[in-house]
Amino acid sequence: MRYITVTALSHPGLLRDHNEDSLVAGPWTLCATVTENPQTLVFPLGTPLVVAVADGIGGQPGGEVASALTVRQLAALGPSLSSEKAVREALNLCNRAVYAAAGRDPDLTTMGTTVAGAVVLAESLLIFNVGDSRVLDATGDGLRQVSVDDSPPLPPGRRTTSLVTQALGGATRFCAITPHVTTAPLTAGGRYLICTDGLTDPVPEDELDEQLRAHENGRAAFELWKSAIEAGGPDNITLALLGIGE
Repeated sequence: MRYITVTALSHPGLLRDHNEDSLVAGPWTLCATVTENPQTLVFPLGTPLVVAVADGIGGQPGGEVASALTVRQLAALGPSLSSEKAVREALNLCNRAVYAAAGRDPDLTTMGTTVAGAVVLAESLLIFNVGDSRVLDATGDGLRQVSVDDSPPLPPGRRTTSLVTQALGGATRFCAITPHVTTAPLTAGGRYLICTDGLTDPVPEDELDEQLRAHENGRAAFELWKSAIEAGGPDNITLALLGIGE
């Protein structure tokens, strides 16, 4: 019987005073809190299973509210996400929900969040994102990004930016989004890293690849987190390792 493993971790990093990241794995959510150790969950393959991270936009109010609202919406909608169209509709619903919540509370005006993840179906994987949180394919030789960063072009010599060109919420007036959604084949032994930029900004991709080649599940999640902390831990760090077993 084929199955899905999800190993997850969320941590505020070393410089932020609280965690604005959230995470969903099936019906399980982790919202703006801290996991002292990586947690591994196992699910049967069959009903659509959503695994995603959301990163509240820093420097604006209510990032943790926006990210938590988003993953809870995705958890509720997860079993119905059986097509690219359904995923796009769900992300648009999340965007409207973030704006609606911000509109009800002046203290939350301009709150927003990125989101990135995958829906595991019986024979395929639906990969999605809005913003600069990432989905990386660690199945074959070398780590390969399969999400699309919503970021402005980088000047020569610069590897990262804190700017995003679209997000869920984040503006004073409603802005529609164009989610990135693609379909990939599902293969036994497939492995994906879903994470916020608190991991990918401080840790170069070749180092992420090295840790994923050397370790599995909880140890891999721990070593990835440790790499971000040793690089200064400048932002919240949230990651999920998604694996397809049989």
